[in-house]
Amino acid sequence: MLPKGALTGKTVIDLSRMLPGPYCSMLLADHGARVIAVEDKRFAGDPFFVSALYRNKEHMTLNLKTEPGRQVFARLAGQADVLIEGFRPGVTARLGVDWACMQELNPSLVYCSITGYGQSGPERDRAGHDVNYLAAAGVLDLIGRPAGPPIIPGIQIADLAGGMNAALGILLALLAREQTGKGQYVDISMSDAAMGLLPFALNYLNQTGQSPQRGDFLLAHGYACYNTYQTADGRAISIGALEPKFWAALCTHLGLNGFIQHQFDDSRREEIQAAFRAALAQKTLAQWEEELYSLDACCQGIRTLDEALAADQFQDRGMVQHLPDSHGRLVPTLGLPIRLEGTPGGLRTPPAGFGAHTEKILEELGYSPSDVRDLATKGVI
Repeated sequence: MLPKGALTGKTVIDLSRMLPGPYCSMLLADHGARVIAVEDKRFAGDPFFVSALYRNKEHMTLNLKTEPGRQVFARLAGQADVLIEGFRPGVTARLGVDWACMQELNPSLVYCSITGYGQSGPERDRAGHDVNYLAAAGVLDLIGRPAGPPIIPGIQIADLAGGMNAALGILLALLAREQTGKGQYVDISMSDAAMGLLPFALNYLNQTGQSPQRGDFLLAHGYACYNTYQTADGRAISIGALEPKFWAALCTHLGLNGFIQHQFDDSRREEIQAAFRAALAQKTLAQWEEELYSLDACCQGIRTLDEALAADQFQDRGMVQHLPDSHGRLVPTLGLPIRLEGTPGGLRTPPAGFGAHTEKILEELGYSPSDVRDLATKGVI
């Protein structure tokens, strides 16, 4: 039996879809919370249903546009500690499941809304996705090379940061409830989350009076010491030799000692980068890994996803686990990135199928088998 997680005994109702909300509730579920995901059955078969996010959860279908559906939901929310929703502002009020209604029903409930632009401000009602939130917050403009438009990252930075902020906000609200006995409203904006990732860029602006230029400042290809380079076999290696001791060790190893005193010399930036490109293109990635790892100068080969999953480091840390999919096949899934010694949490159950626990949850709420059949006939579940 797995040891208890820090959130064992807490119940979370998750009305959200897509990535940010389900990612947030997955973090809570991994650490012991009972998470019940609730979706309308019209979303069954949605290609954006990311099954991996539903591990350790239960899933039920429910139509909140019907009065019986809202009555079922009221029973659920009345017993819950946390409610998560990801609708646009105003939708939950129209459905009768907004913060005001839920607070009256369950004063100790922590209610978290995750939206693109938050519950206030002139852009609150705008539609958007991760790329838009990164663009709005000034993050996207910093990603890519100077020539051409910004490059969309291969992961959903604002979505995931918003999900993590939501989890943190929920935990803070639960902690506050220990003192007050009352729940509270948590307003999470994914564009806020993206802007919250800019302390270094803002520091640059404050120090220089200029916004960082895409692909041409300290931590974004501006200098040879913090950059990426192609190797002889077409692979790439990352260099993060920012501190002088690392820079000196790397220059010495590559026979580029003359550049040690010119690490941040703007007049020689292009010359130094060209020299590093030429030097690192002489050997394969495997050869550089064998040479440079022992140098301890902040060098790391750029792995593909499958290489990272197979890497000894992540295997040893338990960051790669295996759970059965809907066909019973064991497939890799991500481990828990937050490690607690006394209450570590863990992977208890494989991803829940869409609507797999609807009848079970309804029975727990006091609905008889005939009641459940009636709800199904009426299109409530």
